[in-house]
Amino acid sequence: MEKKAILVIDADPHWEDFRLRLNKSLEVELIQVASEIRGRELLLQQHHFFLMVALSETLSEPGITGLLAEIKQEAPFLPVFVVSRRPTVEGAVAAMRRGAQDYLSSPLNWDRLKEILTPYLKNGNASGGLAGGKGREESGGARPVITRDPVMLQLLRMAEAIAPTKATALIQGESGTGKEILARFIHAKSDRAQGPFIALNCASLPEGLLESELFGHEKGAFTGAIMRKLGKFELAQNGTILLDEISEMHPHLQAKLLRVLQENEIDRVGGRHPVPINVRVIATTNRNLQEAIQQNRFREDLFYRLNVISFNLPALRARRGDIPLLAEYFLHRYAKLFGKGAVKFTSQALAALENAEWPGNVRELENAVARGVLLSQGSQVQPRDILADPQAEVIAAAPAAAGARVKLDKPVTLREMEQNLIFQALDETAGNRTHAAKLLGISVRTLRNKLHEYRSIPFPGANQSSQVA
Repeated sequence: MEKKAILVIDADPHWEDFRLRLNKSLEVELIQVASEIRGRELLLQQHHFFLMVALSETLSEPGITGLLAEIKQEAPFLPVFVVSRRPTVEGAVAAMRRGAQDYLSSPLNWDRLKEILTPYLKNGNASGGLAGGKGREESGGARPVITRDPVMLQLLRMAEAIAPTKATALIQGESGTGKEILARFIHAKSDRAQGPFIALNCASLPEGLLESELFGHEKGAFTGAIMRKLGKFELAQNGTILLDEISEMHPHLQAKLLRVLQENEIDRVGGRHPVPINVRVIATTNRNLQEAIQQNRFREDLFYRLNVISFNLPALRARRGDIPLLAEYFLHRYAKLFGKGAVKFTSQALAALENAEWPGNVRELENAVARGVLLSQGSQVQPRDILADPQAEVIAAAPAAAGARVKLDKPVTLREMEQNLIFQALDETAGNRTHAAKLLGISVRTLRNKLHEYRSIPFPGANQSSQVA
C-alpha cells in the first residue's frame, strides 16, 4: 500500500461510490472492510498508512466504544470519524468522550468527505504511526524549536547537518528540555521526512511487552498472541524510530538492540526468519549513561553504537534568554486553545518567569503559562496566576526590586487554590479529565483521586456539580 488511504470499517455499500473519485481527484485509496475483526487486523499491522478511519456506529452493536478505544490506544493520533445512520446526542457524547474526531451522519456526500480529508492531505500522513505524541501540536505538525541561545543554535546547525545521513543519534538532557522535539526536527530535515516517525518510551513497558512492541511477534508466539503483530521497527520502515528513555531498557533487550543496529534486521518473537529493516535510530535519555555503564546497567558497546552523533541539551536555567520567547509562544498557543482572546503578561509576571529555576525545564514552563492563561482575569496574566504554590515568593528581575514579593490579593489556603485550579481546568476542557490532567501537569489517576477526595469535603467556591459527578 503505497498510496495514502482511508480505512472504512462499515458494511454500507454507499462508500463504493467514492472509491474512483478519491483515487482520481485526491490520489487516495479507499479500503473498506465489513467486519470489526478485519478492521482490527489492518489497523494493527499498518495503521501508519491511513489518513483517517471511518467507523460505523452500528457495526458492533450495542456500540463502537470498545473498538474505538482500541484504535486510539494503538494509534492515538489517527483521526477516527464515527458515522451513524441514526445519529443521537448520546451516541455523539459517547464517541467524542472516547477520542473520536467527529460524529457524522451517514451516508456522507462527496463534498463533506472531501472537506474532512483536505486537512490531512495537507499535513501528510495524519497518524504518522506515533506512539506517545509528546511535543505534537494540535494541528498534527511537529512543534517548532524556539531559541536564540548560541548553544541551542549550534546544536540545531549540527542536527541539520547530520539529518540527511543514517547515523544513529543520542540526545541527552534533563527531563523537559525538548529531546523528542529535537528528534522530530532531525527527522523533518532528513530524506526520511515522508516516512513514519515512531516514538516508544522504553520505561513504559515491562521487558516482555517491550520486546514484542519493538520487534513484533508471530501468531501463537505466546499465550494471547492470536495474530501476527508488527513491531515498532517494522512500522518505522524507511523512517525514524525514537527510543525514549533508552537507559531504562533491560540488558537482555539491549543485546538484541545492538544486533539490530549491527545487522539492520530484526527477529520477531516466535519468528523463524530475520526481517530486514531500513530505519534511522535516535535514542534519548535523561540519565548519565557513563555512570550506568560503570554500574553494569547499560552496555558499553551499545552506548558507542548509539553515540555516533551526540547532543547534550542545556537546561532551561542555562538558556534564560529563551524564557521570554518560549513564554510568549505558549501564551499565544494556550490563549487560542482556551478561547481567551488577546492576553499578555504583566511585567511582574514576565520577571517571575525569567527568574524561576525551572527544574522541570521547558515542560514546566509550558505548564505554568497554561495555568496562567487559565486563571487570568481580563487580558493580563499576573504572577499569582502562574504560581503553582500561591504562597511562594517571586523575586523580580530588576536589582532595585530584588526584595519585592508577589502575593495574592487575599489569603487562601493551598487546598483551596488546588481545588480552584482543578475545577477551572475541568471547566475549560468541558469535563475531559484526560485533557484537564495534561493541562495541570498531573496524572489522570491523581486527578481522579483528588475529585474523589473533594466529594466528601464541601468547597463553597467551586461549581462541583458537573465536574466531579
